[in-house]
Amino acid sequence: MLTSLWASVQPEVIAVRSAQRDLTWAELNARTNQLARALRTRGVGAGDSIALVCSNRPEFVETLYASQRSGTRLTPINWHLTADEINYILRDCAATAVVVDGRFAETVAQALDGVDARALLVVDGAAPGFEDYDQALAAESGEDLADPVLGSTMAYTSGTTGRPKGVHRPPATTSGASASELATLVAEASAYVPGQDVNLVTGPLYHSAPLLFSLSMPMSRGAGVVLMDKWDAEETLRLIEQHRITHTHLVPTMFHRMISLPQEVKDRYDLSSLRNIWHGAAPCPVPVKQAVMDWLGPIVWEYYAATEGFGSVVGPQEWLARPGTVGRPSPGHVRILDDDGEELPSGVPGTIYLRAPETGRFVYLGDEAKTASSYRGDYYTLGDVGLLDDDGWLFLTDRSVDLIISGGVNVYPAEVEAVLITHPAVGDVGVIGVPDPEWGESVKAVVELQPGREPSDELAAEMLAWCRDRLAHFKCPRTVDFVDELPRTPSGKLSKRTLRERFRQRAAGADG
Repeated sequence: MLTSLWASVQPEVIAVRSAQRDLTWAELNARTNQLARALRTRGVGAGDSIALVCSNRPEFVETLYASQRSGTRLTPINWHLTADEINYILRDCAATAVVVDGRFAETVAQALDGVDARALLVVDGAAPGFEDYDQALAAESGEDLADPVLGSTMAYTSGTTGRPKGVHRPPATTSGASASELATLVAEASAYVPGQDVNLVTGPLYHSAPLLFSLSMPMSRGAGVVLMDKWDAEETLRLIEQHRITHTHLVPTMFHRMISLPQEVKDRYDLSSLRNIWHGAAPCPVPVKQAVMDWLGPIVWEYYAATEGFGSVVGPQEWLARPGTVGRPSPGHVRILDDDGEELPSGVPGTIYLRAPETGRFVYLGDEAKTASSYRGDYYTLGDVGLLDDDGWLFLTDRSVDLIISGGVNVYPAEVEAVLITHPAVGDVGVIGVPDPEWGESVKAVVELQPGREPSDELAAEMLAWCRDRLAHFKCPRTVDFVDELPRTPSGKLSKRTLRERFRQRAAGADG
């Protein structure tokens, strides 16, 4: 509902810039009210669920804020999913309204079986059974609602096994205490100046990190946003210069692709307006983050959090003093446990558990078993492995599901990837365990090369030697494979599950 406030304070300031259109705060607020009324007219109100399948465009923002002032629960859906996968989420979240970008209308129209939706709206397109979004808004008043009701969002986890799960909290505690703590820390560190600062939205808004860090947080503080429809390294630099971007959110893969741009490309753009970069979502190799700060200055902030809750935040100076840390959690907020639930001493890696808030604890919608397995008493885990040092600083090692056990010894893929990514020929890399009759699993590196480099046996041998010069030999890959492009989730994280399945199927085919 803060859009209404900023519309009154700075009505003519641009709130949203995009390839489709720009919106002032006054225009955004009016269209948000129109959509809220259009949904009410169609019988969608407080307590109902809205599903949104939309690219990074103004209508995503309008739908988000219409939901937040109409008491509904908004579920943004990954538009890369198939009709069957979308249908599962539509039914699971009990969608009573569906708003879809015309680009994805054909797929969503095939995903409505068993969905009892009272409102179907299509943006910039047409689909059987759907009403035109703009026409629905045009029939309604843009005046502020006299009786707004706070709504919520429910994101679905990407997950590592099985179907995704909706991360749900009671409406009275929409974001939960831990999420509120994160929001407070982010706001303080970002120090947004209303009406002046601009945040570049680099990732898809259906993902919780860009939604919070690049959209909800800046706009709640009166800062505008620039929406990227598709991420590109040089385009990011161009937009920073063009719009004098002050803040953005990136993932480690984006960091690496940006620092890998030719120097003449990096020198072409004036990036001096940039004051604050947030990142998280995946471990970032120390050399990559160091290179970003060598280039752009000490402006990179990192968080350890997920849809389920918050762990820690680390500023650039703290990180430079302790490279690799993700922050110093408050005493008692983080515990490092072994497989039996016993606390481990400092310096020893184990599963990271975070203290749950007293109220507003998350549940996985409709999956009591998954919820229960995530908690140990008042603590829950995201499945990550890490350690606390003697001074209480937290370091991530990897995800437990990605752990490789070779000959009975634990190998953490992130550690190997952090070494290989520094090889000049490596554009991107994923390290996985593959079945091995002698060792149980053996370590395999799958490499996406830098532009202009060609795969060869000699280059693979060079990369193996690179690792053996820098790591204990038991951690080093036994084999290196080259691929044109590594599989990644839409948020930019390497999809280890897809990579493992691909190579295990290949191994099974070879055995057959």
